Amino acid sequence: MAEARRQGEPVEASLVPLPRTDPPAGPGPAVAVEDPTAPFEGQRRTDVDHWGRSERVRQVARTLFAPLYRHWFRVEWEGLEKVPRRGGALLVANHAGAIPSDAPVIMHGIEEELGRPVYGMADFFFRQVPWVGTLWSRAGGLPAHPENALRLLRDEQQLALVFPEGTKGPSKTFTDRYQLRRFGRGGFVEIAMRAGVPVVPIAVVGAEESMPILFRLPTLAKALGLPYFPVTANMLLLGPLGAVTYLPAKFRLRVLDPVVFDVPPGQDRYRKSLVMDEAERIRQQIQDALHEMLQERKSVWFG
Repeated sequence: MAEARRQGEPVEASLVPLPRTDPPAGPGPAVAVEDPTAPFEGQRRTDVDHWGRSERVRQVARTLFAPLYRHWFRVEWEGLEKVPRRGGALLVANHAGAIPSDAPVIMHGIEEELGRPVYGMADFFFRQVPWVGTLWSRAGGLPAHPENALRLLRDEQQLALVFPEGTKGPSKTFTDRYQLRRFGRGGFVEIAMRAGVPVVPIAVVGAEESMPILFRLPTLAKALGLPYFPVTANMLLLGPLGAVTYLPAKFRLRVLDPVVFDVPPGQDRYRKSLVMDEAERIRQQIQDALHEMLQERKSVWFG
């Protein structure tokens, strides 16, 4: 039987099978691709790896996001040293905001502070949006497919970021802020077990207030084929600009003790009850940390 062991004190987007296009087998660095705009040059080197991530795009993203990170959100980390400096790890966090700001904050902070790339795993929906899908891939986004996560974590020893609440997190209205939704069926725990990597929980305060949802329009969302269509405080305050502008909420992030699973050699199937119990335990750890951080917070805007 698999048991969880936490370092220190004893301690979705759910990884639901989704359509995907397999990358080439095995890990690998940037690959050479043919540039159709340069027929006389033949093939030209790019920095796009086999997952679609481009370091040049990430550098541009970091440059553009840095002022927002430092001066608008004024991000503060606690326990960042608990994120492994090497080896694979599955980062798990709460998810909020009509257009979630937590993912770029986490990815930017870890890449800047630790110098490690972070691959964000999200719903396949974003991959299908013209331009947005390509830009998302270049910035380090991947469909939240179990096999993608397994190869990334076990075979390539990278950091992957998942949000087990899925769209249930960012679609919450402001009256339900910081009340974590169910962590799916615990797929992220099973992936961590199979990959032999720790789960690193992260509690995020600030995203809920950066783009709070006042109410949703389900009929319009269904007509547009969207998971939800929000009406936010940002829209009421800023008009159309509010659809893409965050409010200057103070961000605090707390990295909790990594959770390491002891899985007997050769065991490739895991009791669903155990997986779901561990997922719920991790969810409760994040929820408890959020309550404590909110009690310590003096102001939404100043921390």
